[in-house]
Amino acid sequence: MRNFLITLLFFGAVLSSQAQELNATVTIDAVQTGQPNLQVFRTLEQQLTEFLNQTRWTNRVYKNQERIDCNFSIIVSSFDSTTFLASLQIQASRPVYGSTYDSPIYNYNDQQFNFEYVEFQPLNFNPNTFSSNLVSVLAYHVYTIIGLDADTFEANGGIEYFQTAKQIVNTASVTDFSGWKATSGRQSRFQYNDALLSTVYAEFHAAMYDYHRFGMDNMVENQLDAKQNIILALEKLKNINDRRPNSFLLRTFFDAKAEEIAGIYSGGPKVDIARLTEILNRMAPTKNTYWGEIKY
Repeated sequence: MRNFLITLLFFGAVLSSQAQELNATVTIDAVQTGQPNLQVFRTLEQQLTEFLNQTRWTNRVYKNQERIDCNFSIIVSSFDSTTFLASLQIQASRPVYGSTYDSPIYNYNDQQFNFEYVEFQPLNFNPNTFSSNLVSVLAYHVYTIIGLDADTFEANGGIEYFQTAKQIVNTASVTDFSGWKATSGRQSRFQYNDALLSTVYAEFHAAMYDYHRFGMDNMVENQLDAKQNIILALEKLKNINDRRPNSFLLRTFFDAKAEEIAGIYSGGPKVDIARLTEILNRMAPTKNTYWGEIKY
């Protein structure tokens, strides 16, 4: 289904049969260290860009236009020789059928991202082996991105990739690095992955599929139906919120989607927004500034 949609979207484009999965950009902000121009930061940025874009993460063949657009922004707060204290902001999006618009699917602020790095060290990934926290954290987010992207094109299409991310969690959990254990807090990689694979949150995957396939991908042909379908998808998320209020999974979803949702319902064909704004304010009250922009 994904191949079919993207082929239509970019009909006539020159195709490549051997492209990797990601179209990733990496930026490193080392201003807080007081030494932002050190060569090690430029080397790390280049190595990570190559690692993300040149690694074969799946057995699928991606065409150039199918590659998933994503950004990895690393903010280094301090470092001492080979020890780096940092945070990582990840964003990813997928194209919308019949348009040039990319719909955000992932916006994750990883505050548990300390790592060891020696300039020019090889970056090798094996899901069954822990080589470095740097590699494991990035690989975890890569498989989460691929899984979320697959969820939007096929019902439950991302489960196998979330399971690979789970394997990374299990392998890294024997280390002392934070974010990998059940005790790492409510906003950790462990908790996010656990939710993606839990039956308690099963409706999340259905909502992701319905939101994008029957909502966003239908915007060009029937905007009214698309807007109504997105409301139905959000209703499924409400069921999750009723069981698990203020869950990390839904907060991350709305970090990615709040601005988009507000834009969708601030123009175009009118729909009944009373129920929509009610459930949005219940699920994501911290985004009420966006919900106040909803008019249609």
